[in-house]
Amino acid sequence: MFYYISGMLAHREPGFAVIDCGGVGYRLTVSQNTLAALDRASARESKVKLYTYMAVREDDVELFGFYTEEELTTFRQLIGVSGIGPKAAMGVLSAFTPDGLARAVCTEDVKAIAKSNGVGAKGAARIVLELKDKMSYTGGDAETPRETAAPAPTAKSAGLAEAAEALTALGYARAEVNAVLAKLNTAGMASGDIIRAALAQFMKG
Repeated sequence: MFYYISGMLAHREPGFAVIDCGGVGYRLTVSQNTLAALDRASARESKVKLYTYMAVREDDVELFGFYTEEELTTFRQLIGVSGIGPKAAMGVLSAFTPDGLARAVCTEDVKAIAKSNGVGAKGAARIVLELKDKMSYTGGDAETPRETAAPAPTAKSAGLAEAAEALTALGYARAEVNAVLAKLNTAGMASGDIIRAALAQFMKG
């Protein structure tokens, strides 16, 4: 319905901002990164602009605001992941910039993503599995107010440990996970590839 809203920052609190547009105050749920960007922008200019996403539920309508189109795009990708709703997606975007999240996903840093509010280990594993092929890391500034994604593990043992943790988070018993991983030839494989190969084995029964 709304692509963006432009107006004066009338009020802000952790988690939301109110934009005065033509005498109407629009309350938007925002990430910590967007809130910080709004504070900087409002100190320089009389008007600010937020890209929007409207979530319509049976008993509620909520408007989400994003300082950049990139953040909005990342939000849409996150809510497309099974088990990740708008609130969890905003938790991720408060912990990571879009580029920082892309780096965490591409390096399969499940632990860092799991620290986001409302996500947990299982949600983080799903984010990596479902978004790795949809995101690319540009190499820009990945720092955020709360997290900086860690470098990807490169050793074979580290990749296996990461895969085992992710599979356990998805609900598989540790003994079953260890048995399946022991059968795989994981030489030269990244943890994401190991996870996919293990899931294929589980599906075969």
